[in-house]
Amino acid sequence: MKKQFVIIGCGRFGSSVSKTLCNMGYEVLAVDRNEETIHGIADQVTHAVQADATDENSIKSLGIRNFDVAVVTIGSNIQSSILVTLMVKELGVKYVVAKAQNELHAKVLYKIGADRVVFPEREMGVRVAHNLVSSNIMDYIELAPDYSIVEIATLNEWVGKSLRELNMRSTYGINVMAIKHGPDIDISPRATDLIEEGDVLVVIGHNDDLQKIENR
Repeated sequence: MKKQFVIIGCGRFGSSVSKTLCNMGYEVLAVDRNEETIHGIADQVTHAVQADATDENSIKSLGIRNFDVAVVTIGSNIQSSILVTLMVKELGVKYVVAKAQNELHAKVLYKIGADRVVFPEREMGVRVAHNLVSSNIMDYIELAPDYSIVEIATLNEWVGKSLRELNMRSTYGINVMAIKHGPDIDISPRATDLIEEGDVLVVIGHNDDLQKIENR
């Protein structure tokens, strides 16, 4: 069963995470106190609800505890961000990601139980969304609406095989740009190069093909 996500706060960053996750086929509940914001995103996510997430009764009524991941992207109100993060964690959400304004804010969020803290200025919402749903994807750069460069942790079935044997282009529809072996990186891998356990492959491909690997 696919993960279910609740995104609390649908500004530019929250909307980006919400839309990307929904486009990837996941169930997404978007929550924001602004009616206009909810109208704007309603047809691009699974469910969109206008609610004040800082009100405990409101957030309980949304069935938050049934979601696998909560992403708290409340904007400039640090107090609200901390309160909502604490509440969703106490309500039983397994994995909580929270947006921070600065390092001190991040420290507080970690202290109250956030599993991951992100800084929108440093991380695109799209990248965060991809990292949330895949343990294979290490990093993600969107080149164009349909194509991306990603870092992929080596799959078990690749270990001990050469790039020629794996034939990534015909098998997966992707091209290998580089291979990271620990601190070293080979930016012009040869067809005879063997993939070792722990290697990270830097690949480029169509988003549809990359998603198939993400979901493995």
